[in-house]
Amino acid sequence: MLLTVRNLVVKYGSFVAVNSLNFSVDKEVYCLLGPNGAGKSSTLKAIMNMVPFEGHIEILGIDNKEKIVKNYIGYVPEQPALYEYMTPAEIISFVASLRGIRDLNRISALIRAFSLEQYMNTPIASLSMGNKQKVSILLSLIHEPKLLILDEPFNALDVLSVKVLKELIQTHVKNGGGVLFSTHIMEVAEKICNRIGIMNRGVMVMETTAEGIREAGKSLEDIFLSVTGLDEEVKDILKGLE
Repeated sequence: MLLTVRNLVVKYGSFVAVNSLNFSVDKEVYCLLGPNGAGKSSTLKAIMNMVPFEGHIEILGIDNKEKIVKNYIGYVPEQPALYEYMTPAEIISFVASLRGIRDLNRISALIRAFSLEQYMNTPIASLSMGNKQKVSILLSLIHEPKLLILDEPFNALDVLSVKVLKELIQTHVKNGGGVLFSTHIMEVAEKICNRIGIMNRGVMVMETTAEGIREAGKSLEDIFLSVTGLDEEVKDILKGLE
C-alpha cells in the first residue's frame, strides 16, 4: 500500500477539523471531495506532516514522520508555495540540486508540456496564478515520486494544462504510482478517479468508485450533494429565490 491513514485526527485548538479518518491509497487515483471546511486540506497537510495530528500515517510502509518519506512524495499545496524572488529556472535548478537530479531531459519535457519556456527567467512574483501553479506542479513531478498528493491542482490552469495534468496523472498510475488529490471539479473526479472519498465536517461519509457511480445511475454531483446534506440547502436557497 502506498498510503495508509488510520484514525487521523487534526485539531486547531478546540476545533476538530478531521475526526477519526481512515482510508488508503495504492496504485490508483483516489479523490477526496467535500464542501469547504470538510477537512480535505487538513488531511493532506497531516499526510505531509505539516500540521500536528493524532493517529497513524504510513507512506510505503514508513511512518510519515520519517524524513526519508519526502523522497517518495510529490506535493502540490492549495496555494503555490514558491520563493517569489526567484525565477522558475532558478527554483527548478535549486530543487533538482537538492534532490540530486542530474538528468535534465525530464525537466525539459515538463517545461515544454506546461508551456513555461518563455517564463523561465521571469521572477515568480510576476507570474500569473496559473503559471505559478504550473511551476508548483512541475516541482512535484521532477523526482518521479511514487505518490502524488495534489490539493486542488487544477486551480487557475488553462484548458491545455488541465488536459496535460490529467494525462500525467493517468500515466503516473500506469507506471505504478498512486495519486491522492482533492478537487471541487466533479467532472474531473468522475472521469479520472478510481476511488472517491467524500468528506463532510471532518469525517468520511462515503467511499465509492467510478463504477459504483455509473451503476447507481446518478451523477457524482447528485451523490455528493445527497450524502453531505447540501441538496436540502440548495432547495432552500432556490425556494427563497422563487
